[in-house]
Amino acid sequence: MLKHKYALVLLALPILLLCSGCLPGANEAAALPTVDAPAGFLLGLWHGFIVIISFIVSLFSDGVNVYEVNNNGGWYNFGFLLGLMVALGGGGKSTNRKKRE
Repeated sequence: MLKHKYALVLLALPILLLCSGCLPGANEAAALPTVDAPAGFLLGLWHGFIVIISFIVSLFSDGVNVYEVNNNGGWYNFGFLLGLMVALGGGGKSTNRKKRE
């Protein structure tokens, strides 16, 4: 049983490090036109999925934000919200009703 826990930790660590490479960046050039395309729905969805990792890293680094500033508006926000709901639970338990006996 103890070997399974170590294997899980050894598997989760590289996955977390891989996910941290996709964190939203800081807004270094707020007033300048950007060269990169704005983040859309899929990046919003991804940033919503990894919001917990983004938040923890943003506490220790000024170069990481929880929310991508360079986005295309509504579609990014919708994707971000969907990702948040999946990552944080989204109220799924409120629809699960107990059977009355």
